[in-house]
Amino acid sequence: MRVQSLFAAAALSQLPSTFASPLLARACEGPPVNSATVALIKEFEGFVPEPAPDPIGLPTVGYGHLCETEGCGEVQYSFPLTEESASALLKDDLVQFQDAITMMTAAEVVLNANQYGALVSWSFNVGAGAAEGSTLISRLNSGEAPNTVLPEELPKWNKGGGETLPGLVRRRAAEVELSQTATDEPALPVGC
Repeated sequence: MRVQSLFAAAALSQLPSTFASPLLARACEGPPVNSATVALIKEFEGFVPEPAPDPIGLPTVGYGHLCETEGCGEVQYSFPLTEESASALLKDDLVQFQDAITMMTAAEVVLNANQYGALVSWSFNVGAGAAEGSTLISRLNSGEAPNTVLPEELPKWNKGGGETLPGLVRRRAAEVELSQTATDEPALPVGC
């Protein structure tokens, strides 16, 4: 289920370049998320073969692709999607959120693959703009430990349409659990 605001994305795209986000100012690619992250996202987004409204009424398809145009005309795959084409669409969609988390976190922030994956899942769900302006990112960038910040901040993002949604409560708990799963696989920082 996607919660990001279409209006916020449209408004940001209208800002003059002097107010452009640092996300746009630096050119750096975020690493791909691990398979545990993809599995988490797929579990909570669910597979939708043709465009349909999500629980808060936003048109989505595949594994949480938020339609940008009538009938999701921007999607390069034929409808109805197969699980294979929906997985490819998800991989395409995740790039912008991988890049966003990479760019909005300070170069000093060190995240393992599971912590990074939890943040990408969260950003994919709430939108990169909401993530960028969050206390969660501010706390990480001020040097607080990810293992402290993520379990305290992620659960706060449990509302859709102004109401606490049980699915978001479960998703945030799963993201916290992923972030606390030990791994030696590094994710951030990356050299930009």
